[in-house]
Amino acid sequence: MARLLVVDDEPKMGRLVAEMLELDGHAVFRVEGGRAALVELGTQPFDLILTDLKMPGVDGMAVLREALARKEPPDVVLMTAFGTTDDAVSAMKMGAADYLTKPFAMDELRLRIRRLVEARDTRSRSTRLVERLTPGLIAESAQMQAVFRAADQVAGTNASVLLLGESGTGKSQIARYIHFQSPRGAGPLVEVHCAALPETLLESELFGHEKGAFTGAHERKVGHLASADRGTLFLDEIGELTGSTQVKLLRFLQDRSFVPVGSTQARTVDVRVIAATNRDLATAVKTGTFREDFYYRLNVFGIEVPPLRDRRDDILPLADRFLEKHGVPATKLNAGARQKLVAYSWPGNVRELENALERALILAGVDEIGPALLSLASPSARAEAGRASALLADGFNLDAFEGELLRAALDRTQGNKSAAARLLGITRRRLYSRLESLDGPHPDTDDDT
Repeated sequence: MARLLVVDDEPKMGRLVAEMLELDGHAVFRVEGGRAALVELGTQPFDLILTDLKMPGVDGMAVLREALARKEPPDVVLMTAFGTTDDAVSAMKMGAADYLTKPFAMDELRLRIRRLVEARDTRSRSTRLVERLTPGLIAESAQMQAVFRAADQVAGTNASVLLLGESGTGKSQIARYIHFQSPRGAGPLVEVHCAALPETLLESELFGHEKGAFTGAHERKVGHLASADRGTLFLDEIGELTGSTQVKLLRFLQDRSFVPVGSTQARTVDVRVIAATNRDLATAVKTGTFREDFYYRLNVFGIEVPPLRDRRDDILPLADRFLEKHGVPATKLNAGARQKLVAYSWPGNVRELENALERALILAGVDEIGPALLSLASPSARAEAGRASALLADGFNLDAFEGELLRAALDRTQGNKSAAARLLGITRRRLYSRLESLDGPHPDTDDDT
């Protein structure tokens, strides 16, 4: 079931404990003394260490410190005599999983170990589930590690969370991570894309409706809030909600109750709300397009998800994860392509990275992916490049461009030179000077004088 290391400087006690744990199917390794335990820790991984606290030379506290320093630390259980329980409590504060006071019943030992192993298995399954459901989450960079720390801190609470950041940064995956890491992880996760639903349908989708509540309501509908009971409601693009919907959701956030459309009976549900947006809600509050009270109800715990260009240490690990998901080895992406990926600004963030790699995989076939197969110019950049190329056609120089711009301004203002100058952001005198340099002298008159 698990790999255990038993550490005790008393051979008889160590053998007895090891034999008892082997009866439960564990793979048990036994050493005599803390120094030997440190050697074993350096050579192979363990799920759990059961160590005596008081040993000559290297004691149980030293074994605990070394175990906790591992990249994937094992659980540590201390065996201590009655008179040293204060030391055991100190060890628990350091990170020990449990302690047993000698003498102890072997059945009690086996029960404690079984519970710890089961809890570890549960955490492992949860981690694998989160990795499978959130494949784009990588935290090699310090910025994303900070995001994960914040997500872990808030996951165990019921606080509302507001995720801020550009489109494509992975806000929805952070929301899923928080849900599955929380005590609600076994409950429903209901995701609503607020911008995808017209206002006429959004209220019915969120709160549900009764039969006959409006034209076309042929049967009763359970809304997203009720569906998310004992789970999490994720409201993506929350900044797109209209004022009336904001008011109704505000009431729900205040007392966790709502009234379905066409009903007079309030319904209460146990739902945690996570919201996300790529809009600057603080500015929207100042301009009056987003309710201030609703903003503060949502933003109990805010997390800013940084754009990919600000966490370049994540670019190549994300690329490798994407290739792995498609069953392709990381070596498919050659050194030149990797350099190009890291140097690019990624205006479309993680979503753009995935799209670029998917296209490159199609083009590469059985060959490796080189820089030439990575088309990384964003649509806006390609549009700007197209306009620049058109302006640089044969025979079209700077004077010709300036002349066209001046004539276009005069055409738009119907020959009003003062208005044309304002449109171009220059003075009227400067406009006359430029017209003279292109077409000869112009009279200093205007239609609006």
